[in-house]
Amino acid sequence: MSELPDATRRRLLSAAAGAGAAALAGCANVEVGDGGTETTATPKYDVAVSHDETAWAKYDPDWAGPTDPPVPADVTVEVLVENLEIPWDLAFAPDGDLFITERTGNVLRFDAGEVTEVTAPDGVLDAEAMEPGTDERSWFIAGGEGGMLGIAVHPAYPDAPYIYTYYTTQPDGEPKTNRIARFDVSADDPAATEEVLVDGIPGDAIHNGGRIAFGPANYLWATIGDAGEKELAQDPSALPGSVLRLTPDGQPHPDNPETGDPRVFTYGHRNPQGITWLPDARPIITEHGPDGRGETNLLRAGANYGWPEVRTAEAYAGDDEYAHPLTNSGEESWGICGCVFYTGEAVPPWSNRLVIGTLIGQHVNLVTLNREGEAPPRDEDAQVFDEPWYDDALAATSHRTLQDVLGRVRHVEQGPDGDLYAITSNRDGRPKSESPFPRERDDVLVRLTLAE
Repeated sequence: MSELPDATRRRLLSAAAGAGAAALAGCANVEVGDGGTETTATPKYDVAVSHDETAWAKYDPDWAGPTDPPVPADVTVEVLVENLEIPWDLAFAPDGDLFITERTGNVLRFDAGEVTEVTAPDGVLDAEAMEPGTDERSWFIAGGEGGMLGIAVHPAYPDAPYIYTYYTTQPDGEPKTNRIARFDVSADDPAATEEVLVDGIPGDAIHNGGRIAFGPANYLWATIGDAGEKELAQDPSALPGSVLRLTPDGQPHPDNPETGDPRVFTYGHRNPQGITWLPDARPIITEHGPDGRGETNLLRAGANYGWPEVRTAEAYAGDDEYAHPLTNSGEESWGICGCVFYTGEAVPPWSNRLVIGTLIGQHVNLVTLNREGEAPPRDEDAQVFDEPWYDDALAATSHRTLQDVLGRVRHVEQGPDGDLYAITSNRDGRPKSESPFPRERDDVLVRLTLAE
């Protein structure tokens, strides 16, 4: 396993964005922080997209899970950007541009080795980043777990030059809430083009969820935490503790379950912070658990995933009412977070596996999912999830790698080039007390490739 190489210090350049699509000027009513609206000149684009999941570039209904273990693999960790302020999410545009959020309120673009600021909306909760290299530990820094969180890019980008963000806001001392908003990054001032698509999602210092992504059929998905109100997770009419499936304009998917809020796809979640899709287009999420017990779940429309009623092996073993997990970390805390089902060839031993970042675990988990008839890679390093109470749709086997190499890994993502990218969360005050993180270069964006 290679040590982190030196890298050039982060550079913030001009705030201009570069996606200049032809547009017809128009006006839109945009919600502002105090709950009112203002009219702003906003270009209108042809945002129509196909909703045929079989047209997805990664679609493969006949995919097979690997049977060889994914480790050891000699992986090179290349630092691309240093001194980020608690980066939370990554999203690649179809043209290769990479957008990054920082919990402190910024949206950045990484292109051709340079970082530029795209926008910093006024309404984002003011989160705090610890200083690089500090020994200080503070579980609840300013902003708690809120701030600028998830990001997604419109599937028709740059013809529809929209980015979507999920962020925490707290106007005028009101309770914290989360919202999903859309911005035109081709505008001179993207913040002035904000369109709030989903507002009033309950927020808190903890459990804000926050991952958003476009799925194989070009619908927008969002993971919503229970915001510390765990009883609401059992109410499909409430947003806390749910996964939403939306149109690109923020409306309910036309085929969502009919029970409860029409935007809700599944419910009974605690604090889901990762979402990805198998090659057959089935969605998978990762979610934080209590006292360990982080989970990986295969989503089924309308299903109840049990929080807070079930979470332990004993409770699941006697239950036939709730959906069961593919993996559950038991009493060990992984701090399971952002994930991607990796299909690239830059790290061939990891291909066709679920790659998951962990926070308190300070490692990367490689989860192999196998169908009936396949031989799972269950060597001596494997953690096996084969008790009868697990979801038997797929056999799950986990291996861990990059232990304490990056520190707290917030998210991993596959780029258009097939490489793997990851961001750290070492300046959020929560590294282990004995950990060397944050280092002077933290936080970082890295690329993972197989060593030559």
